[in-house]
Amino acid sequence: MESLTLDIEALCVDKGMRMTDQRRVIAQVLSTTTDHPDVEEVYRRSTKIDPKISIATVYRTVRLFEEAGILERHDFRDGGRARYEPVSDEHHDHLIDLDTGKVHEFHNDEIEQLQKIIAEKMGFRLVDHRMELYGVPLSRDKKDD
Repeated sequence: MESLTLDIEALCVDKGMRMTDQRRVIAQVLSTTTDHPDVEEVYRRSTKIDPKISIATVYRTVRLFEEAGILERHDFRDGGRARYEPVSDEHHDHLIDLDTGKVHEFHNDEIEQLQKIIAEKMGFRLVDHRMELYGVPLSRDKKDD
């Protein structure tokens, strides 16, 4: 995962961003995460590396990374808090577990093709999309019986 950190830092430098030590820490935290943390979680993880990082610095840096196209913002219906992930060249969709808030990433070629067909039937050429599915584990349904 370390190469992802270098990629984010390189993207920042390519975009003319000044990389302070604190921005590097935040980039590292965001690059090595396997979940979709909100700013407060990024702050908690960042302060484990550098206790001097303020929540305001994390908010500003995350917003800067988002505006630069390095981070993607998601609003997964969980109390109004935005969650983030590095922008990826590989398209994927999300399934959000409503019990735990855990985000599962997936890609399905059949769904992708169907979305294009639907857009075409409605007179559009699909240029971008996001799909978020919300669910609860099937095991929960069995417990309720």
